[in-house]
Parts: sequence; C-alpha cells; structure tokens
Amino acid sequence: MRDLLPYLKLYKKHWFGLSLGMLLAFATLSASIGLLTLSGWFISASAVAGLTIARETFNYMLPGGGVRGLAMSRTAGRWGERVVSHNATFKLLTDLRIFFFQKLTPLIPGRISNLRDADLLNRLVADVDAMDHVYLRLVSPVTVGVLGILCLTSFLMWFDSSLGLLLGGILVVLLAVWPVLFYKLGQRNGGQLTQNKANLRITTLDWIEGYSELTLFGAEERYRNAILVSQQKLMNNQYVNANLTGLASALLMLLNGWTLVLILWLSADGVGGNAPDPFIALMAFATMASFELLMPIAGAFQYLGQTLSSAKRLNEVILTKPDVEFPEQAASLSSELDIQFSDVTFNYPDSKHNVLSNVELSIPAKSKMAIVGQTGSGKSTLIQLLTRYWDPKNGDISIAGTSLKQWSEKQLRDSISVVSQRVDILNGSLRDNLLIAKPDASDTELSELLAKVGLVKLLDDTALDAWLGDGGRQLSGGEKRRIGIARAILHNAPILLLDEPTEGLDKQTESSIMSLFDEHFEGKTVIFITHRLVGLSKMDSIVLIEQGAIIEKGSHTQLLADKGRYHQLHQAL
Repeated sequence: MRDLLPYLKLYKKHWFGLSLGMLLAFATLSASIGLLTLSGWFISASAVAGLTIARETFNYMLPGGGVRGLAMSRTAGRWGERVVSHNATFKLLTDLRIFFFQKLTPLIPGRISNLRDADLLNRLVADVDAMDHVYLRLVSPVTVGVLGILCLTSFLMWFDSSLGLLLGGILVVLLAVWPVLFYKLGQRNGGQLTQNKANLRITTLDWIEGYSELTLFGAEERYRNAILVSQQKLMNNQYVNANLTGLASALLMLLNGWTLVLILWLSADGVGGNAPDPFIALMAFATMASFELLMPIAGAFQYLGQTLSSAKRLNEVILTKPDVEFPEQAASLSSELDIQFSDVTFNYPDSKHNVLSNVELSIPAKSKMAIVGQTGSGKSTLIQLLTRYWDPKNGDISIAGTSLKQWSEKQLRDSISVVSQRVDILNGSLRDNLLIAKPDASDTELSELLAKVGLVKLLDDTALDAWLGDGGRQLSGGEKRRIGIARAILHNAPILLLDEPTEGLDKQTESSIMSLFDEHFEGKTVIFITHRLVGLSKMDSIVLIEQGAIIEKGSHTQLLADKGRYHQLHQAL
C-alpha cells in the first residue's frame, strides 16, 4: 500500500471536493436505506391498522411524506454525489498527469531510454486513469461503509439493542473480511491485466508504425498475430474480473438472505420485548437495505491489485532521480561564450565502454570549429554533453568560464541552437513547427526563411497552415533536416551546434545550405560535426576524433601540412 502514498498526498489539494463527495455519498446511502426501511414499516403498519380500529387514528400522512422526501433526497443526493466526486476526481487526475509529466521530463533521455514510447503512453494514460480507483472505489466506499454501519447500528439499537448489535457485528465482520478476500482473489489477475494492457498498446503501435516495412518483408501477419495474442490475454484478464464481480454480488445476495432469515427468526416474538408488530418489518427491510453498504466494497478490492500494479509502474518514473538536474537560480555569465571541455570522460549507463576518454578541448567565443570523425567516434556525444542530455562521468564542461552544472535550463536553452541528426516533426501546422523556435516570428519571416532553406514548395496550397506530423503532409528526410535548420536559424542563439546538418541533401541543396550557414555564422560560436571533409577550409579550426579521443587539432591548412591522419583521409577522397 506504500506505493499509493505519493498519490494520496495529492488529495490534500482537493480535500474539500473529495470530502463533500463522500458526505453526499453517505447522505444518499442513508436516504436509500431509510427509504426501504421506512417503506417496509409503513406498508406493514398500514395493513395492520386497516384490519383494526386503529385505522381511525393511524397517521398515514407523516410516513407517506417521509417516503417521498427520502425518495427525492436519494435522487438528488445521487446526482450531487456523482457531480462533486467525479469533478474532484477529474481535477485530481489532471494534477496527477501534470505531476507525472513534471517528473518524467527531467528523465529524458537518460533514465527512460529503455522504455518504449507505447509503454510511456500507457503509463501516462491507462496507469494514471487506474488511480481514480483509489478514491472512487476504495477510499470513498470504505469510509461511507464504516459511517453507515455505525449509524445504522445505532438507529436499530434504539428499537432493539441485541438485534442492532447483531446486524452491526455481521456487517463489520463482512467489511473486514470482504476486502481482504477479494483483494487476494484479484491481486494476480490485476497485475497481469495492467501489464497485458501495456503490451497490447506496444504491439499495436509497433504494427501501425512499421506497417510498410512489415509488408515489404512479409512479417506483417506475424506482428498482427502478436496483437491478437496480447488482446486475447487482456480479454482473459477482463473475463476473470467479470467473474469475480459476479461472484462478489452472488455471495453478498446469499449472505443477505441468510442474515435476513436470522433477523426474522430472532425478531419473530417481537422487537424490543414488545408483542409482534410492524417493527418486525422495519428490522427485516433494514437488514435487506444494509447490504447496500457493502455492494461497492465487494467489487472494489478486486481492482486493488490492478491499481497497485499501475502505481508501481508510475513510481518507476516518479521516484527515479534524474541523471541531470538543473539549478533553479541562474548563474551570472560574461558576454564571451567560449566553450571548454576539461578532461571529459563519458560512457552510457548500459555500457562500460568509454565513448569519450580524457577529452581536452577549448573553443574560443565567436570561432568556428569542425569536429571530424567516423561514425561512432563520439562526435554526437560531445553535443549531447554540451546540451546536458547527459553529464560527464569525469571532468567538466564550461561555457563562459562557468560549469554547465551551474547554468539554469532556460539559460542553456536560450544560449544554444542545435541542428541534430534526428529532427522531430510535431503534430501541428507548418507554422506551429517553426514557431517553437521563435514564437513572435511573423508569417513573412517564416515564408522567407523557408525559401532560403529550399522548402518554398511547402508554401503551396495551404501554405503555413499545412498540417504536418501524424495524418498530415509526409516529409522526406531531407525536408525534415531543413525544417531543423530553419528552427536553428530562427532561434538565433549565440552558440550553434550542427550535427551532420547537410546529411541526406543533394549537392545543390547542400551548397545552398552551406552558403546560408556562412551568412548565419557571423558573430557566433559554431561547432560543426561531420564525417565528410567538405567545406572545412572555412573553419577556424578542425578537430579529428577517433574512438573517443582527440588525435589531431589545427586549421585545415596546418593539418594538411602535418601530413597526419587528417591528410590521409583528405587524400582518400
């Protein structure tokens, strides 16, 4: 149950709505039990009065008014309880999603790199939704049940203390045993249901996203069958849940009948030491109605296993400490944004092999440096460390003489523009995909920039309102790369990081983009990562990196004159 503590703490913010919901639920339940109890006594008393002289003096109006009042109270209370409790629960789930997302984002890309996108989606949607069981199916029914049993027992003891205590004792025993019994019965199935629901999302998303490739390689049927297998497992779990719900209701009805027989037998000689009278019917109908207290609890605890399983999955994210933490207080910086790598060593968490080893690198402010090396040599890792996707295992990285660990996240993001190898296109219009880099950019500015990066054809038809992303206009790899370049230019930060920016572009477009960069490089600190020895003569310095270590550094002319490794690579072109 400790897995639920982080979520129960969120209840403090909505204590009024949640408490009001439980109060209305208790009032509704009291009206429902009172209606059946009063009706049973009223019908019996009316029948007895009709057969005797008491029909002349029997007050039909007051009980009849009570019956109508309780009926209206039950209807109004049920409506009010649903509105209040669900409103509070929806607000609670909203806060929980925000809370989960706030805990999730600092973990990207480090701690959650081994989680599938569909699994994260399932945690954010299905597992968070399962948390509404905590209030609606656990806390509220149990609280209302305890209060209801206490009040009903006290009410019946006013007529007959022994019968009231007996019925109350039976209800208390059931309240103690029922949750434990059905939690144990549903615990394993609930955990499996949560996992199988996640597996179904994962297999379905795999099939949808890879449908073209699966069809080309003849593997579509195998992946589709995996969906069907996951679906069948989930349906089996739901079948078990339905059986447990039916079993709980059937057992409660059986126990209700046995208890009713017991109460009728004990009250047959009269209630409270009196001669047999209509109060026997009051006791009988109160017994029948009392089991309504346990109805919500009967099926609730079979879902506790599912809820706890969801809570554990959420806690894997919420309670995880980020690899990278930014200070809230911004550091004071100089205007010269030089970059310094000091004895930097790094390896990824799932590997013992060093990607970078004892890297010493100094990049003066407003200079242009190219970092050259083969695929897998550690070039892109330098950019990831500089943007604090990760922190070095050893050594330190500083900008403007201040360690990156002292920079606030806003400072760092405002100071760096990145063109990465992977450019993500968001579900939105072309305008939306560009404005994330510069929210106040005008349509004219956006259109002119698209023309400069060779994407003027995207302005056909609906122009900047064209929908991109899922269900929208499909973009090639080169078009996505140029969207990323446009974003970096719009952001216009003093430090520009380019990771293979012209990869996948034809020669003419590459030449156009490089000319645009020459214009945009003015007054900026530039790191240009590439494995192609093209256009490097325009760089102030070139660094050659192999297997995570810097082996050569100098200008293009100097490195050629040294006739080292760079010269060999250049001659091989």
